[in-house]
Amino acid sequence: MKDLFNISKQELAAAQIVQWGYTEQLEPTTYQQFLGWIDQNLHGPLKYLADERKTKRQSLKEVFPECESALVFLFDYRKAKKFQEMQDPLFKVASYTTGFDDQDYHYWIKEKLEKIGKKLKTHFGDLEFKITLDVHPVLERDLAQRSGLGWFGKNSMLINQEFGSYNLIGSLLLTQKILVTKASLEVDHCGSCNRCILACPTNAILDENRSIDASKCISNFTIELFKDEAPPVGYPANSHEIFGCDICQEVCPWNDKSLKKVTDLPESKMVDFFNRELKDIYQNIEVMSNREYKEFFKHTSFERTGKKGFLKNLKYYLER
Repeated sequence: MKDLFNISKQELAAAQIVQWGYTEQLEPTTYQQFLGWIDQNLHGPLKYLADERKTKRQSLKEVFPECESALVFLFDYRKAKKFQEMQDPLFKVASYTTGFDDQDYHYWIKEKLEKIGKKLKTHFGDLEFKITLDVHPVLERDLAQRSGLGWFGKNSMLINQEFGSYNLIGSLLLTQKILVTKASLEVDHCGSCNRCILACPTNAILDENRSIDASKCISNFTIELFKDEAPPVGYPANSHEIFGCDICQEVCPWNDKSLKKVTDLPESKMVDFFNRELKDIYQNIEVMSNREYKEFFKHTSFERTGKKGFLKNLKYYLER
């Protein structure tokens, strides 16, 4: 990883940034595919993707009118995944949830990008910036691809040849073009491999256009749906996904290759919390008030579902 003006490789690594890219192409290349995906109602419970913000995704200028370019960063959470695998918890949470000191990654990434943006302002003087994360109306994987950071896997995730897909995307939209060599687009390295498609127990992955049927996706069921309802057909009884899902990433050869490079591992209180009998986890959460639940999981990814939504996920395995 190269330095970024007055920001060293060491500073970027401390923020868990493993690679960054740059683009001046403000329009996504997959916008029409995105509209087609919405028209087929494949976004399922993700209603916010089809509201008035849908048209904003056609250009970064819709989000930041002064935008002239973008810096895009990959935030690495492979260490959290490897730690989980070594612990082999009884019940599984998506590894990104523990990959940033157990914090909700939105807080972590926003803080790191804010610091980078301010350093760039001191370097360029009149430059302004806007932070974008996955909560903003930006086709972020398309933006990362345009910045030379990877290709779309068959499971729709961005895959980087060196770091796999165990990373999250954060970007700085800039008010000027900067002297950075624009990377060439990464070619598709999935080839004939279809391990992710075969591994998905709910058949959520649509091979023909590298997207997913969100109504069948385990991550959406466990994170985006807060009320009691039946899980998607094929929801696994034995792999114990209780918040999010890593199944399609776990079988990817690019992730297997990338995880072998990981050495020092962080600990995680959240992994420890979930590494016990399900009835104990359920009872522990059940006796909490809604306020106590929010306080206990404050600034973590698990705050999102609320107490009722999380108990819904646990109840599925308890009642089997």
